[in-house]
Amino acid sequence: MDNAKELITKLQKKEAHVAVLGLGYVGLPLAVVFAESGFKVTGIDPIQEKVDAINQGKSYVLDISDAQVKKLVDSGSLSATTDFSALKEIDAVSICVPTPLRKTGDPDLSYILSVADSLQQYLHPGMVIVLESTTYPGTTRELILAKLCEKSGLEVGKDFFLAFSPERVDPGRTDWTTINTPKVIGGITPACLEVAKTWYQQSLQRVVPVSSAEVAEMAKLLENTFRMINIGMVNEMAIMCDRLGVDIWEVIEAAATKPFGFMKFMPGPGLGGHCIPIDPLYLSWKLKTLNYSARFIELASEINTAMPRFTVSKIQDALNKHKKPLNGASVLVLGAAYKADIDDLRESPSLDIIHLLGEKGAEVSYHDPFIPSLNHEEVRMESVKDLDAAVRTADCVVIVTNHSSYNYPKILKEAKLIVDTRNALGTHGQTIEKVVRL
Repeated sequence: MDNAKELITKLQKKEAHVAVLGLGYVGLPLAVVFAESGFKVTGIDPIQEKVDAINQGKSYVLDISDAQVKKLVDSGSLSATTDFSALKEIDAVSICVPTPLRKTGDPDLSYILSVADSLQQYLHPGMVIVLESTTYPGTTRELILAKLCEKSGLEVGKDFFLAFSPERVDPGRTDWTTINTPKVIGGITPACLEVAKTWYQQSLQRVVPVSSAEVAEMAKLLENTFRMINIGMVNEMAIMCDRLGVDIWEVIEAAATKPFGFMKFMPGPGLGGHCIPIDPLYLSWKLKTLNYSARFIELASEINTAMPRFTVSKIQDALNKHKKPLNGASVLVLGAAYKADIDDLRESPSLDIIHLLGEKGAEVSYHDPFIPSLNHEEVRMESVKDLDAAVRTADCVVIVTNHSSYNYPKILKEAKLIVDTRNALGTHGQTIEKVVRL
């Protein structure tokens, strides 16, 4: 029996031993789904605190409960380690490591390269590897495959199998999760696709095969570039409406009544998260190496990056109308996470807004029920303990993240001045003079 058929049989019988490399917002939920479907799963992460938490039956990801982790750990279905030598006994590997951008705007592939080095040491016949980390088209073939074949003497599609399947995690969602979000997957060879597809089909509700790893890589970038550009467009529309004295939120709701040809996007104080602000710039960087300028991406990025500064200008103007300078004003920022009801700070516009307000001399405080403290570059502070008192005493309350736990009617009643960047107050904020909307 050849390696592909033997591995497919092991996967179908749930006899394959699975490893997930990187136990963050993507990796831990995926490891849990694999384990809950019947696979024995080993999570590998260099951060000892994460490994210890999992082995103690605790979760540090909001989308996964302690009870889920504990049940799987107690049954022997899930364990974690910092030791990559565990790969010697592994049949199937999913790579879920970060792919950030450097400050220069080019991809930081150090995590992927580090994992590839570890895999190279323990690669063996009958192993399938799936890269889930978002990156530019060609990474799976040009970097991972090249590294794995460099010294092993093994042949892809015959001895081992390699594919790309982009993660589509949206933290905080309960309707679309790891298990039911359709999973695009593309292999380096047809045999690679068949093996990887078989593996994921055992645990996920729907797998969508495509013709190559590059198609799968590009599909993820198209998804997030589509969102980034449309958010950039509606953010610029918000700036236009501000100049024209027109309510952008009313404009959007009116346009959304059209039953075809329009998709509703919302403006905001800036882009945040691990995907939309970053992933399209991977594509832009790759195209620069091919002497092509991705103009839509660059323009949308420029507009979205400027939104925190636009928000601060709205705060300054609102205070001026109330005869209060920004310098010396007490400003309470509500919400530090990049979106509602999660604890994720990555690329959050709140950090930029807090920093810019501080630069202009404001006395800034913040509150976030999910994030008790901030320690990011020059921003170091703790969430206020008494929210009601902070709202009453602040010269201006800025709603940056519209967490559902906030009592907005009470905030509206007690705050002296509110800048609402998320339309959290809805139509109530439309007619009250002390409310300024984005």
